[in-house]
Amino acid sequence: VQLQASGGGLVQAGGSLRLSCEASGRTFSSYAMGWLRQAPGKERELVASISWSGGSTHYADSVKDRFTISKDNAKNTVFLQMNSLKPEDTAVYYCAAAPPHIMMATSSASFDSWGQGTEFTVSS
Repeated sequence: VQLQASGGGLVQAGGSLRLSCEASGRTFSSYAMGWLRQAPGKERELVASISWSGGSTHYADSVKDRFTISKDNAKNTVFLQMNSLKPEDTAVYYCAAAPPHIMMATSSASFDSWGQGTEFTVSS
């Protein structure tokens, strides 16, 4: 599967941003998706994931109640709506797809396909 993420940039603390990731090459509706991020000098971490159906979601504690992941199977696109942004949210964000046998992924290791990453900075 090919994944193309977009939506990065510069935003002020407290602001909002929406990332998009368009997928091609697979039957998109059959796969769990996720957003992961990597800040400078830190390990890549799973931020949010969504089940193949879109009915279940998982969030890292650091983004709960601020970020929302959603999936539009008709458009082969997964979104990450980010509100109340903080400087510590600054990172490169990657969308990822899990293998077909995984209906819901809750760890970084569960994903086998990655997009190129989109970067944004939250200024204080």
